[in-house]
Amino acid sequence: MTSIFESAMGADFTRLHPMLQRRFGVSLEAGYACIGTGTMTRIRRGPWWTVPFLHFGKIRNILIPDLGTDVPFTVENYPYRDPFGRETVTFVRHYRVRREPSRFDATMILSEGRIVDYLGTHQHLAVDLELAAEADGSLLLRSDAQRFYEGPVAFRFPMLFSGRADLHESYDEDAGVFRIRMEVHNRLFGFLFGYEGEFTCEYPDATDAPNRLKPVRHECRE
Repeated sequence: MTSIFESAMGADFTRLHPMLQRRFGVSLEAGYACIGTGTMTRIRRGPWWTVPFLHFGKIRNILIPDLGTDVPFTVENYPYRDPFGRETVTFVRHYRVRREPSRFDATMILSEGRIVDYLGTHQHLAVDLELAAEADGSLLLRSDAQRFYEGPVAFRFPMLFSGRADLHESYDEDAGVFRIRMEVHNRLFGFLFGYEGEFTCEYPDATDAPNRLKPVRHECRE
């Protein structure tokens, strides 16, 4: 029952805390999803001049321009097979800072031994991810090269105009919760966006994702 994350990490996957192995064990063969519900204790962003950049990303559910503390959120990880036959896992997050919730869309596949993370409602951005188990059993995820796709247009996205994400997930046995921390930085403009929080998970049976979580358009280019 190998998930795309276990395939990408190899033996390193077994060094994760057992609860993280279950959380990232979502796959078609395993036959379950992972739905996390919790609270972002803090959502923050960079200086005022980063706000237009974040609002632009919000149009296609790629970035979140909101600020807040103790913000309710959910994250839904469902396995499904996309129209190109690739096993895919959703990473769709909802945040309720205002009356109308904000949403961050991501769908992940395995390609040539690495995880490719498609961002947004139309999979415009394809981002290579690096995953590693830390000494304490937590997961460190870092974004790497990014490519932009729209119709016939395809190019490597200049990192000068984008951000690199560092995401850290762990499991707190004493509190019985997952803890998450993420920051996005741009090499020129510095800190852009970040959050930290905690959540618990349920694991319903699933071999497909609800249509509401799937992208409007699937991109075949990786």
